[in-house]
Amino acid sequence: MPARPTWKGYLKISLVNIPIKVFPATDAAATIGFNQLHAECQTKIQQKRWCPTCSKEVPNTDLVKGYEFEKGRWVVVDEEDLQKVHVESTKVINLEKFTDAAEIDPIYLERPYYLAPDGPAARESFAVIREGMKGKAGIGKMAIHGREYLVKVQPREQGLVMYTLRHAAEIRSMQEIDELGDMPSKIKPEEVKLAQQVMGVFEGEVDFESYKDEYQVGLREIIDAKVEGREIVTPEVEAPPKVVNLMEALRKSLDTIGASKKVKAAPQEKEKQRRRA
Repeated sequence: MPARPTWKGYLKISLVNIPIKVFPATDAAATIGFNQLHAECQTKIQQKRWCPTCSKEVPNTDLVKGYEFEKGRWVVVDEEDLQKVHVESTKVINLEKFTDAAEIDPIYLERPYYLAPDGPAARESFAVIREGMKGKAGIGKMAIHGREYLVKVQPREQGLVMYTLRHAAEIRSMQEIDELGDMPSKIKPEEVKLAQQVMGVFEGEVDFESYKDEYQVGLREIIDAKVEGREIVTPEVEAPPKVVNLMEALRKSLDTIGASKKVKAAPQEKEKQRRRA
């Protein structure tokens, strides 16, 4: 099913305005979800909206939005009030600052969206801006889902990708983590070098297509087994052994990797000798 836009407006750079659509870049349906059931009869639980003052259930038509400005005192805000909030970011993503795409610390990244031109007339301008932004990221604002987000926009394939960003006040300082307060001040250079050797063996391009959510796969197998009335066989997961001697563990890692490579290389070498013969 084609993706549906969640926002429509304009991408603005100085005096250039391009009609765009914003699409979610992730698929929540890819994750298994659960409902709450009554254990006795396995009926789906209904969430009722209950008013303790009137002692009755309240239908959706009688619900309003309220803001508590003092303890126990509320001001009601309706849709007409919300429409009066006229800020540029409700219709325009104005990119006011540009920087190298890699300069933004990943800790600020929140949710990804795809940007696409809205209509044939916008395609050429959109393509020009996309090419002009190669290696760069534009920073601006966008209002969506009832709040204004700081956003990062950068080229990706034939379109643009946009990330909502966390504000600096939302990022917790690592100084708050007590376990990091007494880290060792001196580290043995030989241990660091050996660790780099072990990691170096695994260097290479990351293919995200080759990774899958093993937990979701296992969960699906359990669900299928229960639906079909089959016995569920739970595999044992052993806890990794504690590292007593770091240098010894690193050396064993290199030896194990080397032995594994020799085993894999043996059939290839036999094949080469067969071809030469």
